[in-house]
Amino acid sequence: METAAEPILRVAAVCGSIRKASFNRGLLRAAAEVCEESIPGLRIDHLDISDLPLMNPDLEIVTDGVKSFPPVVEAFRDKVRQADCILFAAPEYNYSIASPLKNALDWASRGKNCWADKPAAIVSAGGGFGGGRSQYHLRQVGVFLDLHFINKPELFVPAFQPPPKFDSDGNLIDAGIREELKHVLLSLQAFTLRLHKKE
Repeated sequence: METAAEPILRVAAVCGSIRKASFNRGLLRAAAEVCEESIPGLRIDHLDISDLPLMNPDLEIVTDGVKSFPPVVEAFRDKVRQADCILFAAPEYNYSIASPLKNALDWASRGKNCWADKPAAIVSAGGGFGGGRSQYHLRQVGVFLDLHFINKPELFVPAFQPPPKFDSDGNLIDAGIREELKHVLLSLQAFTLRLHKKE
């Protein structure tokens, strides 16, 4: 007896750093590679937030009671809405969330909240705690946004501790971290499928 194939879930990947060689961006590239290699039910779509203007209600237009946004913001919001789940790479700046990520969170929450009821996971890389404080602040913000984060596994990559975790272009080169990332993705997949079955 044939079993139905699992659906392909669309994962919107959002990196809080807009630096080209960002370690956090490298984690998202590695996530896409892992999915292509060994998790056929997940497809990573990177959402570029570098062109989003600073969140400013003066840029919103209301016509006949309907709110609209600048085109680049509308395009970003559409991609968030179309995603089945979200993968955040959250660098830590001054013990908190990086400003580009907070800006993206704010834009997609304006009007009808595009984040609402989305399953999500967070990964991060950085010094010290490996971005842990930004992850916990992001979880706090997610409460108001109605994001549903997986609880485990957590992935905090101590990017500057030997041996090297990334190359000079920000690509993940540590096989152990790559395996941990795979477990995060599998958990996100299972959680998303479980929530979808309840709809």
